[in-house]
Amino acid sequence: MVQKFNNHIVTDLPFLKEKKLLVACSGGLDSVVLVHLCAALDFDFTLAHCNFSLRGAESDGDEEFVRQLASKLGVECFVEQFDTGHYAETQRLSVQMAARELRYQWFDELLQSKRLDYILTAHHADDSLETFLINLSRGTGIEGLLGIPEVNGTIVRPLLPFSRKEILAFAESEGIEWREDGSNASTAYLRNKIRHEVVPHLKELHPAFLQNFQNTQHFLGQTNDLVINHLKELKQKMFRHEKGVVKIQISELEKLQPLDAYLYGLLSEYGFTEWNDVKSLLGAMSGKQLISKTHRLLKDRDCLMLSKIEIKANTSYAVHLNETTSDLPIKLKLEEWKTLGETAENVVFLDKEKLNFPLVLRNWKKGDYFYPFGMRGKKKLSKFFKDEKMDLISKEKQWLLCSDEEIVWVLGKRADERFKVEESTQEIVKITWHT
Repeated sequence: MVQKFNNHIVTDLPFLKEKKLLVACSGGLDSVVLVHLCAALDFDFTLAHCNFSLRGAESDGDEEFVRQLASKLGVECFVEQFDTGHYAETQRLSVQMAARELRYQWFDELLQSKRLDYILTAHHADDSLETFLINLSRGTGIEGLLGIPEVNGTIVRPLLPFSRKEILAFAESEGIEWREDGSNASTAYLRNKIRHEVVPHLKELHPAFLQNFQNTQHFLGQTNDLVINHLKELKQKMFRHEKGVVKIQISELEKLQPLDAYLYGLLSEYGFTEWNDVKSLLGAMSGKQLISKTHRLLKDRDCLMLSKIEIKANTSYAVHLNETTSDLPIKLKLEEWKTLGETAENVVFLDKEKLNFPLVLRNWKKGDYFYPFGMRGKKKLSKFFKDEKMDLISKEKQWLLCSDEEIVWVLGKRADERFKVEESTQEIVKITWHT
């Protein structure tokens, strides 16, 4: 198995050879075998053991076993004890999900603090089969049928090509000791029930069932790659990026069939889950929108507009004359100027004596009005935005430069008539917005 493991690393995971690795070791068969294989290949690794404090003396025994294993192999060992039951209760999680969160949060902290590169876990082919069956039983798309990914960010699972049977045979032939987790025999948990009551019957159907399953997952993975590549090409063609907003023509979306599948493929990564609502948005009135945890999808005339939700802790900023302010969300330069120059979308000239410094940079709010340059009388910003055919997202992102409560400049759009340079002006301020 050592040779087969080495061949797999050389062929599929060669980057591990030169990296500093953190091997997750519970003390059970799979993780202990992974530790011995890493030692056999002379990897640069340390061990990490989680004591979840769920099985009393057994948990403490596992911890001591892993410490002794690390000592025998001459490698460093990190151990963390968790009050998993309390965490599960306070976070309203199952014990299994609580343990998973605690485990990977701690692993990530170790990677950062100890300057390690990858986490190795001992998931194998049977684990992937069990995950497939769990997802299948709950209902899933093609992603859920792909099993456990071999590489997922900083997490690598180098034992995925190996079966539990192979791992056990290797451990027994090499005289490797490990700890048995009594909870693994219980069928109270869904994974254990599938492991002990479902998978054995499936393997009876065909002697090469597990290998055939791995082949099937490989083909599913290739099919998924085709789908991903197709969706990537569609996004490049249909998603028009404009100042942090993605615009999608509804008429182009409606040409795609089956529409439900395409909507899911194109928009699921942005956190949307109610696909009937997404589909209904195509024919909704302008201004209708859907909100996910991370994104907003807005119907605007003949487009859908996709934007990331930005939480602004402070939408009001002081802007000083002749001073570079580094904490502004945009780059503004205010400087004293001798003569009136040519204005542009990003440049205005104002009468200094009419301004009260520091000026204020903020977003627009309901009820705002100003006196558009070149026009008589005031105008509500909401009406001005409508005349400019601005969508809701653009309105929300629109910056205003104000003197006290009076709008001086709707940035990139129009300055205010009240602050214009006149023949009687003695001092001029030039304001430049570096977009």
